[in-house]
Amino acid sequence: MTDTAAASSPALSSGTAGSAAWRTSAAQAALILVLLGLWEIAGRTLFNPFWSSRPSLIAERIWRLALSGELWTHCSITLQEAGAGLLLGAVVGVPLGIALARAPRVAKVVEPVVMGLYGLPRVALAPLFILWFGIGLMSKIMMAFTMVVFIFMLNVMEGIRTIDPDHLDLMRSMRAGRFYLARKVLLPAVTPWILASFRIGVGLSLIGAVVGELIGANRGLGWYVEKSGGQLDTTGVFTGLVVLMILAMLANQLIGFVERRAIRWR
Repeated sequence: MTDTAAASSPALSSGTAGSAAWRTSAAQAALILVLLGLWEIAGRTLFNPFWSSRPSLIAERIWRLALSGELWTHCSITLQEAGAGLLLGAVVGVPLGIALARAPRVAKVVEPVVMGLYGLPRVALAPLFILWFGIGLMSKIMMAFTMVVFIFMLNVMEGIRTIDPDHLDLMRSMRAGRFYLARKVLLPAVTPWILASFRIGVGLSLIGAVVGELIGANRGLGWYVEKSGGQLDTTGVFTGLVVLMILAMLANQLIGFVERRAIRWR
């Protein structure tokens, strides 16, 4: 009897978790629909659509852009810029964070410079990046990179600092090598911090790519928003913003899925 109950408990907990996830998803969808409904009503009764557009007009514009192929063109360009900048920020920021966390004296020396660069408004760098790298992909990738690299570096440093020193001393007393320590202690400890950096970095990398497109580009969602604003096309502006929101939400869901799998692995 006890064995049967024990065997059935994982299935029950799995079913409960699945039901809770479904209810959460339904509540999220309901909230979005309510907000869109209120926006549609306000656009029809309270405001002139010229100022705020309407969800129905935005949906129609997205459909037209999708049929013409422009939607995929602009989305793919912006995603390439943001994705490359995000990955480059991780590739550079994670090792730098580990190195500085393992060398606290060096970290104290370079901390003022790092924090000064981190606090520098990256929007001010956009004209320089356009001048240095042109109006192609590279300038937007570098903008996205500068937006996220410090997030990875600082989060990884903090994650390593939270490791119990006694745990490391115990592993060293058992003659554990550096690679073994990195694989068994450091990597599991910093994995949640890296994934949290990806969650934060998704939005920031999109911001960096769009800012670069606003300064100088001929394609991309930021360029589409800029062009629509110059033509007083409010629906076009909101269309670009809504598509950017959808991309950020989808990317966040993807990272959340990877995070759940990674935490289960740990």
